[in-house]
Amino acid sequence: MSDVKGAAALRATIVFNLGTLGALASDRFADRVEELGLKPKHAGLLAALDAGSATSQQELATRLGVAPSLIVVLADQLQELGAVERVRDPEDRRRQVLTLTTEGRRLLARCAEAAEAADAELTAGLTEPQRTALTRSLRTLGEQHVPR
Repeated sequence: MSDVKGAAALRATIVFNLGTLGALASDRFADRVEELGLKPKHAGLLAALDAGSATSQQELATRLGVAPSLIVVLADQLQELGAVERVRDPEDRRRQVLTLTTEGRRLLARCAEAAEAADAELTAGLTEPQRTALTRSLRTLGEQHVPR
């Protein structure tokens, strides 16, 4: 049947191309941060801590849209690396507040470098105006569709 959409129609969609490229980009970033003893989720938690003031594990889980137990595991691992500190909230002893340490900020900077290197590799075939337009478009889509 000639009216049935096939592989070419699928490859023409934004969602398929973003998914394919997203998987490739994620793998490349994961390989780069693995050299730091981290996984991309660690980098995400470091970035979330850097973006706001000290916050509880529960608040982070809500903000990132993940299970609190994942935040606990990631925070445990980052604490072992000296990247975060946990402090009991003096006003609510049940709350543990996470803050970045100097080592955490160093690791976050290294994650940013890893991401920039992966960006350069993935966009090597684009002109500077194309890179700028792609970055702007992806940011716009993210702001419209990703909960903050």
